[in-house]
Amino acid sequence: MQLTISSVFLSVLLASTVTAAPLHSRTGKNKANKSKMMMGGNAAQTAAKSAVGAAYWITNEGAGNFVVAAAIGSDGKLTLSQATSTEGQGSHGAPGDGPDALFTQGAVKASAAGGIVAAVNAGSNTISVFNIDSTNPTNLEMIGKPVGSGGEFPVSLAINKAGNMVCTVNGGAINGVACFNVDKTKGLTPIANTVRSLKLNQTTPANGPAGSVSHVIFSEDNTQLIASVKGLPPTPGMLAVWDISSSDNSLSADFKAVQPAKGGLLPFSMTVIEGKNAILATDAGLGVDIFDFSGGVTAGTAAGKSSTLGITGQGATCWSSFSSKTGNFYVTDIDTSQVTEINVDDNLKPTIVTQYAQGNGTATIDNDIAAVGSNDFMYVLAANATEVKVLSLNAPGKAQALQTLDIAGPAKAAGLTVSAANLQGMTTFIKK
Repeated sequence: MQLTISSVFLSVLLASTVTAAPLHSRTGKNKANKSKMMMGGNAAQTAAKSAVGAAYWITNEGAGNFVVAAAIGSDGKLTLSQATSTEGQGSHGAPGDGPDALFTQGAVKASAAGGIVAAVNAGSNTISVFNIDSTNPTNLEMIGKPVGSGGEFPVSLAINKAGNMVCTVNGGAINGVACFNVDKTKGLTPIANTVRSLKLNQTTPANGPAGSVSHVIFSEDNTQLIASVKGLPPTPGMLAVWDISSSDNSLSADFKAVQPAKGGLLPFSMTVIEGKNAILATDAGLGVDIFDFSGGVTAGTAAGKSSTLGITGQGATCWSSFSSKTGNFYVTDIDTSQVTEINVDDNLKPTIVTQYAQGNGTATIDNDIAAVGSNDFMYVLAANATEVKVLSLNAPGKAQALQTLDIAGPAKAAGLTVSAANLQGMTTFIKK
């Protein structure tokens, strides 16, 4: 059943403004020179040394932003290890003080190819990049210093397949994209002719979630940079697509604006449908949008086999990831706290496989899926509960709850400020 435009807007707005009391004082000062905080003592150090990888998210606190790292064991389970300062500040969009502070996916991103983690600092308009320790992936070392994001209120990052190019999207009054080369000694250096405007009428911090920037990704073949923007009901949102020059990585002077198929309204996260030149985008006003670019990208409404899929009873479906093990996509809803498994067939037709409840009021937001050995595991940030939910993806339609990891207790013991309102992002790294 499709929601009406007015109820969509109301439900999404409410999802972003739910009052969420912090579990540690938000006025506490995290010193920038206190670059690392151990969060689990000897057990954490032991787990980190034997880890097959790590999961990362950010505290996004205005007094100091940190990347939190948890070791991934061979069984897929997490052990909190340490937090590393980004030497920048977090922020919270307006209005309200609820979870999903940045209205986005991709606030922190890892690259196995590049051996790096990059994170946004929405409150200081900068980006930080770190080397990942090859022996202990929870150990991050900043490369250079944070660099200006090319705009205001940076909210999302993308890293190319080679791991040597980082692009960000800014969602504030000065909005748009900017790209950087990765120098493993100096850090991020701006790429000429990549600062491009989205031409949005926004504020700093951004006002949303409706009308705000959502996500930035590279196309599957890395020839295009794509940013998603939510609509302002009744006007639908769009994907903004820039071409990337093969000679110098510069971006086309302007973007092509592609609207979702009929019924689409608030495109949020984007996950590539491999081998199809297509994208599955979550839609906070409906469920899911499919964008088919197999016939090329032209401005206007997405053509070809583009379509939408309504998720009955959804409140704000906003985050997505893909499992190679099951061949299905997994999306999370901040309002219903559900994970919905979706199959997309060879004709780009999406259908719901099943749903998995994660606990009322936990506010499931960012997620990522990692392959550990022959198994896939899904890591979901349940912001309102200050937890991470871990699901084992054994087979299509057979996801099982594996672990609930508490963030608040260990953070408080380590003197690290975390709050349900500000926690953001989820990305994973697995050793080669």
